[in-house]
Amino acid sequence: MSTMFLRSLLLPLICVLALATWSHGLSRGQQRPSSLDAASNTLQYHGGPLLTKPNGINVYLIWYGGFSLKDRNSITDFFASFANPGRRQGPSVSTWWKTISTYKDKTGKPVSDTVRLVKQVGDVYSSGKTLKRAQLANFVKSNIESKIFPLDPNGIYLVLTAKDVTVERFCMGSCGFHDSILVGGSTRVVFAHVGDPTVQCPGLCAWPYALPAYGPPGPALVAPNGIGTDGMIINIATLLAGATTNPFKTGYFQGDALAPLEAVTACPGIFGAGAYPGYPGALLVDKMSKASYNAYGANGRKFLLPATWDLIRLNCKVIT
Repeated sequence: MSTMFLRSLLLPLICVLALATWSHGLSRGQQRPSSLDAASNTLQYHGGPLLTKPNGINVYLIWYGGFSLKDRNSITDFFASFANPGRRQGPSVSTWWKTISTYKDKTGKPVSDTVRLVKQVGDVYSSGKTLKRAQLANFVKSNIESKIFPLDPNGIYLVLTAKDVTVERFCMGSCGFHDSILVGGSTRVVFAHVGDPTVQCPGLCAWPYALPAYGPPGPALVAPNGIGTDGMIINIATLLAGATTNPFKTGYFQGDALAPLEAVTACPGIFGAGAYPGYPGALLVDKMSKASYNAYGANGRKFLLPATWDLIRLNCKVIT
C-alpha cells in the first residue's frame, strides 16, 4: 500500500479521511494549531532512515501527458528556488525548507538541506490516459533499469500527470502520494505522484485558489502561476516534506503508518498567520496581479507553501 496524504476541508473530516486513505493531504483549514493527537502533541520518530545525503536530495521528474511550457517553467522554477531564493528579500522556498532540515535520524543526521531537480523526461501517454498507481511505480522502475535515471537511494522520483489523465484514487480524497519500490533486487527508492487538478478537482487539490469542494465557503484567491499549477506546487511541497522525513513509513509521523500525519499534513489548511477553516491565513498580495503568495522564488516567481510541523517549538510554523 502507498503512503499518501489527505486533503480535506473540515477538521472532523481530516482524521476520518486520513485514517481511511492517507491520500495526499493538504487539508483546507482547522480550528486548532494542528491535527496531532493532543496526548503526544508532536510527530513521533519511529527510528527509520530519512533522506539525509549532505549534498542534497535529487529529484527525477517524469512529465506524463501534455503540459504547457508555462506550466513546466513554473514547476521547474519552484525546484530551482531551493538553491536560488531570488532577488527579493523576504520569505523564500529555501527559508521554508529550513524547518524540514531540522528533522534528524537516529544518528543525528539532519534531512538534506536542499532539493534540486537533476533530470526530467517526458512521456506522451505511453500507457493511455487512465492509470493505476502500480503503473506509476513501473514508469519509475523502467526509467531506472533502462539507465535513463540513475539508481539513487537518496533521491525522489516524481511523476506528474496532466489534467486529462485519470489516476487511481486521484481526486477521490487524494491529490497525490509517496511510496517506495525495490529496484535491482536490493535497493529501495522513493517515488511520488502529483496530478494536475485543473479540470478534475480544483476545489479539493488547488484550494485556496479554487472554491472549496467541502467545508466553509470563502472566495478563491488569485493564483500567481495558474490555478492548477499552483495547486500542484502546493502538493509537490507537501510530498517533498513527507517523503524526506518519512520515506519508508518508519520516519516521522503520527497515527497508522499507512494513514499517517506527516510534516505538512499535521498542519492542514494553514498557509499564513491566523488561519482557520475556510481561511488560509494572512498572505502577501501582489499589487499588480492581486495574486496571493507567501514565498519568493527563482526568476521572480511567487509561490504559496504550506505550514510545516516545527519539532522544536511543537507547533505549525508558517513561512515568514
